[in-house]
Amino acid sequence: MRSILITGAYGGMGRAAARLLAKNGFRVFALDRQVDEAEKNILPIEADVTSEESIQTAFRTVKAQTDSLFALIHFAGIYQLDSLVETDSAAFEQIFRINVGGAFLVNKTFLPLLQKGSRILMVTSELAPLDPLPFTGLYAITKSTLDKYAYSLRMELQLKDIFVSVLRAGAVKTGMLDVSTDALDRFCRKTALYTCNADRFKKIVESVEAKSITPDRLAQKVTGILQKKKPAFAYAINRNPLLRMLNALPHSLQLLVIKQILREKRPKTGREKE
Repeated sequence: MRSILITGAYGGMGRAAARLLAKNGFRVFALDRQVDEAEKNILPIEADVTSEESIQTAFRTVKAQTDSLFALIHFAGIYQLDSLVETDSAAFEQIFRINVGGAFLVNKTFLPLLQKGSRILMVTSELAPLDPLPFTGLYAITKSTLDKYAYSLRMELQLKDIFVSVLRAGAVKTGMLDVSTDALDRFCRKTALYTCNADRFKKIVESVEAKSITPDRLAQKVTGILQKKKPAFAYAINRNPLLRMLNALPHSLQLLVIKQILREKRPKTGREKE
């Protein structure tokens, strides 16, 4: 039985992928900060991807049961929505430690268990190859960084015949969407610079996230990627056509469009009303 390690295994996407892969005959080491009871072919491992000591402990747990892993699959990540000049330093550092540093630490630690033909799959975001939107910039920057890290890692690990891929997923119906909505509500309440703009942006985000897919569909995509003899570097699912159209514009036009949509309307003067 081939073994797989999944980070963020008890979030919506990670849980769906773990169960489908276990159903397809894989033994899944399900790593997360909070875990549930073991299931058939699913072995929970409580660990923090930002802690080297915690990941080393997880490595020893896995190593005690197998000498090889067929794949590392990364779902661990957090969402943050804020303006780049209002977010605090601790939040800025945390999202990089989790979204980028976590994958780095797990890959580095578990590399000795990867063999020729093994795979590393990182779930980034449809935003990763696109130009960032306002207020989602920090999240998009971490996902773009993760995407670039993955490509650099693929360039290196191809020399060991290990495949590295990314799955750029659009909106998925998980708890992350609720987190996104809550984060947007908090931002609209607290921002001192973009109050009116944020309210309009909220409507745009809600319309984008309304076109979401189920975690099961994403799990099927992950399974399909793992079954490929020679996985490509990048895969996508549920890309939003409006975001793609905006990204196709020159930067000057992108900036103009966003400014027109989000800028605060000035109240009309008495003369303008006449």
